Amino acid sequence: MRSHRDLCVLLAVMALAALLPAAAGEYWVGIGISLAMWIALTQSWSVLSALSGYVSLGHVVFYGLGAYVVVASWNALPLAAALPLAALAAAAFAFLAGWPVLRVRGPYFVILSLGVAELVKFVVIAVEAGQGNASRLILDTPDLNTIYYLMLGLAALATLIAWGARITRLGHGLRAIREDEEAAETLGVPVARYKLTAFVVSAAVPGAVGGVMALRATYFEPLQVFDPMVSFSMIAMSIIGGSDDLRGPVVGAAALTLLSELLWANAPELYMMVLGVLLVAFVLFVPEGICGRLLAARPATR
Repeated sequence: MRSHRDLCVLLAVMALAALLPAAAGEYWVGIGISLAMWIALTQSWSVLSALSGYVSLGHVVFYGLGAYVVVASWNALPLAAALPLAALAAAAFAFLAGWPVLRVRGPYFVILSLGVAELVKFVVIAVEAGQGNASRLILDTPDLNTIYYLMLGLAALATLIAWGARITRLGHGLRAIREDEEAAETLGVPVARYKLTAFVVSAAVPGAVGGVMALRATYFEPLQVFDPMVSFSMIAMSIIGGSDDLRGPVVGAAALTLLSELLWANAPELYMMVLGVLLVAFVLFVPEGICGRLLAARPATR
């Protein structure tokens, strides 16, 4: 099957990427961390949004909660316990929030998911202010190579989860929901359970990713970790790469990470303009994304 082949290729590439710290300097390892982070986040986002059609603008809330859990427990828990706890906290929040949030559809869900993320951001800000903290400095964090391997492992895990979601009954049910939710429910698809399951599954890895990136930054500030641009970037990468293809998040993450490195440091305004133009162009002319267009063109080349 093509999905099995795609999975094997992606995992093989990630296995080769494990050699990066031995072959390149810190600059390229830093780029590798960013790329692995975006792959993990975008693959996780695709489990819910690409398969079910419920486009979430609030996935940054799981990233931010994971960062906060790791920062709050730093020096109290070992990293081997803090990261699973961050993933569990994000998944638990998704379970609790999913019951009311997933009752609405279309643009209402998009707006509500963003609203929930903003609400949690200001709750964290209020809690930190109550403790006399505006931000936190994190000391004695792991070295760059350790963070790279952690993030690469999360990217591989997210890819495996996204693949598993696509080939199982859950994935088939989510696609049926995306096409026609009422018809899927009439045919016996457990719509509420599948949506909630996808929401929880898609939250766990971003929680761990947020924890790792907090250690990478060595500095925690709620406005940064709950930045809506994190969610927007996941969506952009998924659209550009191809949201319904396992390779799409990897291709989209690679394209925008490279674009970011080329433009962000010297011309951040230009980066945002180029990103906006790309999104408009892909939505209008290449809605299936790069991978979808390549797949559609393949028979014509034979």
